[in-house]
Amino acid sequence: MTTTRPVTRPADAGQNADTAALEADLLDGFFDDPPTVPPRWFYDETGSLLFDQITRLDEYYPTRAEAQILRTRAAGIVGDATTVVELGAGSCEKTRVLLDELAGRGAGRWAGRDVGATDVPRPRFVPVDISAEMLAESARALATEYPGLGIEPVVGDLTALDGPLPGEPGRRLVLFLGGTVGNFTESQRAGFLSMVRGLLAPGDRFAMGFDLVKDPGRLVAAYDDARGVTAEFNLNMLDVISRTVDCHGLRRRDFRHQSVWNAGESRIEMWLRAVRDVRVEFPTLGLARTLAAGEGIRTEIARKFEPDALAAELASHGFTRPTVWRDEGRDFGMVLVVVE
Repeated sequence: MTTTRPVTRPADAGQNADTAALEADLLDGFFDDPPTVPPRWFYDETGSLLFDQITRLDEYYPTRAEAQILRTRAAGIVGDATTVVELGAGSCEKTRVLLDELAGRGAGRWAGRDVGATDVPRPRFVPVDISAEMLAESARALATEYPGLGIEPVVGDLTALDGPLPGEPGRRLVLFLGGTVGNFTESQRAGFLSMVRGLLAPGDRFAMGFDLVKDPGRLVAAYDDARGVTAEFNLNMLDVISRTVDCHGLRRRDFRHQSVWNAGESRIEMWLRAVRDVRVEFPTLGLARTLAAGEGIRTEIARKFEPDALAAELASHGFTRPTVWRDEGRDFGMVLVVVE
């Protein structure tokens, strides 16, 4: 059985809501110096599928490294949780090893029964994602694979949860995988961690994947693969913008993908660099911007962390008792913290 219950106000899937949200983001960043567009606009159906391809590339180690941590530490991550909420769930592929652990502790007793037929708390999984198409596909697959697990998909912005979270306070686990925390600026990350802390009760736990600082050459290659899949993923954002808002002059042939290491900020940056002078007009906003050849739009940052510094940052938001795991290659980390 698959049930749908929102943990946040569901995003309106209609074009008007998408248009308003994108226009707000353009007003907030596209006319700054440098111009920026939030990475959430990568993830239409095409972008989500392209990112799934990226995770399988030789150069892109984070997915494999995090999956190894999840496989070897599943029991410790799930702990005594009866409800698991995953922010930015996507295809839920890596999460299945945790769902195996969750389902194995009681979901089997629920298979084929009605609610109330047993006093065992019904374990449930709440995947949250901005891509309605991928979320629906993932929920259907999970409902078949885990018949005793309550699946409650939510289409929404993972940075704007307003609760309340389902599940028993103190028995909930919130997951934030993939190193996505690195996509936030310093102030955005602080706001996100404060939001998550505000949703949780004492005893609830928060597990977060994060990429580790390492050789810049490996980092750049991970975001600029030889097959060009990451470039296509980045350029697809231009198609999303052109399709979603009224704009003129934003053509993918006028831009190229670029990945660079910013040592001062300890982060990879992805850019769309203009290959010629480009004038982009947004009639409904009454605004336009000219980009000279070589100027760019920053579409993503990917911060890399030192574990001790990240644990201290989490502690400043009320998360304590950190447990940090690394993969065998020491490329990627996962931190598990508890709400006091």
